[in-house]
Amino acid sequence: MLLDYKNIKIHYTVSGEGDAVVLLHGFLETVAMWTDFIPTFSKNHKIICIDLLGHGQTECLGYVHTMTDMADAVLAVLQHLTIKEAKFVGHSMGGYVALALAENRPQLFNGLCLMNSTYEADDNARNKLRLRANEMAKTHFESLVQMSFTNLFAPESKAKFQEKFDAALEMAVQTPLQGYMAGQEGMRLRPNRFDVFKNIKGKKLIIIGKKDSVVDGNKLIKEIEHTGIDYVEFSEGHMSHIENKSELTYKLIHFIEK
Repeated sequence: MLLDYKNIKIHYTVSGEGDAVVLLHGFLETVAMWTDFIPTFSKNHKIICIDLLGHGQTECLGYVHTMTDMADAVLAVLQHLTIKEAKFVGHSMGGYVALALAENRPQLFNGLCLMNSTYEADDNARNKLRLRANEMAKTHFESLVQMSFTNLFAPESKAKFQEKFDAALEMAVQTPLQGYMAGQEGMRLRPNRFDVFKNIKGKKLIIIGKKDSVVDGNKLIKEIEHTGIDYVEFSEGHMSHIENKSELTYKLIHFIEK
């Protein structure tokens, strides 16, 4: 389905009936990342998946898509669907977007799972990396995406899940250059939202990949001690929906149901 929003189209899907669950994909992904999970999740819930700005079938709004810009687009879809409250699952950048939405609309939330994601801002090294990537993207976009995408997987996962890896990479390189650069800049500018996450009502869960090269899981585990925020560690990398699919399915069903 498509929603008119600020002279662009936002693409979203709705499956099932019941309490709402919103699934937000990560950078260089689309709603298609959730395809294998929807049949199970939608048995007892209304599952809403949204292509974020500059990704999938959702068009670009500008040359910088802040996480708040993306959250506002998500909010427009939820208001269109008259959703008053939902549980949210955000993979990587989708988690950053969910936190930006929670900052402005905390009443919408009845739980949030940060899946291979974090409430932290970029450190200086990653900040510089994003700036450098945007410069490289202007001339070497496809090779840049392929290189950075490979690093999201644990070393042995690319071969082990070759078919899924190839499909996800094909989806990633279809991201428009403007969407790539606007998303990178938006992530670079995002603030630390630890207090936002801590204060969300309902269950709060962080999915951590032990071999994740993007998210420092050990640091998060130390920071969330005694906060009431739960976490679970999986054996592989940043792409738990591919690398640890069965374990993730079990944990997300538990998160959604409870």
